[in-house]
Amino acid sequence: MRIVLNPFMMNIKSYLKKIVILSCIVSGVSSCTTDDISPALELSVDETNLSEDNGVITLTATLNAPATEQLIIPISISDSSTATESSDYTSSATAITISSGSSSGSITFTGLQDTNVEGVETLILNVSNAQNVILLSDTEIIISILDDDSDSDGDGVLDANDNCPNEAGEISNNGCPFLGFLINEVLYDPEAGLLGDANGDGTRDANEDEFIEFFNSGPELDLSGYTISDASSVRHTFPTGTIIPINGVLVVFGGGIPTGSFGGALVQTASEGQINMSNSGDLVTLADPSGNVILTFDVEPLSNNPNESYTRNPDLTGDFVQHTQAVEGVLFSPGTQIDGSSF
Repeated sequence: MRIVLNPFMMNIKSYLKKIVILSCIVSGVSSCTTDDISPALELSVDETNLSEDNGVITLTATLNAPATEQLIIPISISDSSTATESSDYTSSATAITISSGSSSGSITFTGLQDTNVEGVETLILNVSNAQNVILLSDTEIIISILDDDSDSDGDGVLDANDNCPNEAGEISNNGCPFLGFLINEVLYDPEAGLLGDANGDGTRDANEDEFIEFFNSGPELDLSGYTISDASSVRHTFPTGTIIPINGVLVVFGGGIPTGSFGGALVQTASEGQINMSNSGDLVTLADPSGNVILTFDVEPLSNNPNESYTRNPDLTGDFVQHTQAVEGVLFSPGTQIDGSSF
């Protein structure tokens, strides 16, 4: 006997498929698929700024599970784009192919050099009529094509070399504004056992594995004679010759023998043997040799015994969150960005 689903039942079936897909993604089970459920697809690029001087950007389509058959993902160019193909850029293909058994595929876009003063132009990409995949979110990708014949923000850095082409910045900071000297990550409550060994010396110590990570997005800074204090007393005095370069990183541990590269950061241990940040609430202060307060970090709003660090997310500009909220399963990242890469 042949059973035919009426339109209402077919809509229910489609709805249930999407619920299953969403459940798989939320639970992190990439293999949660069935023969009649299409995989979910996302688009990403390795950079959003494309230099017209033969710069290359890779556009990648990624599935939440390996494809069971070859998939063709057509890529369309929005009419809102101001860049023109063959004049401002070329593409390696008009569609992304994901082979059977693979979960991703990619194409590239290459900037084309010219002598026209055009300013920053945009290339807006979308998935167009993709079959056998589910798009669970907006797939639009916006790429800025940077003109090395113009300086859109007037900061003296040509757009092609400007990391912030639409915002006036400093020549010495690749065209971006300086953020100044800031605290990017703080660990005041190391996890128990070796999981809490933040300084990498092979031993977990509640005081020695505490740390403060500083970032200098500004001119070279001499911290000689500066101090770090908690609410009770001075805990660290920076020795003579403590100089942080532009975009340099400094990590101060409570003690121990810090072991590791720490992303190439300058590493010190507290001169008084501990930073002594209280889990129940404390105020950490960085002051210059004259006692002028430069930075503070208030533990009180974050005093919840997290057994991990608090870090800005995204790095440098974001609010402080517990580290595992930024990167699942990672408790701290002294000297590096939250994903473990160097600044």
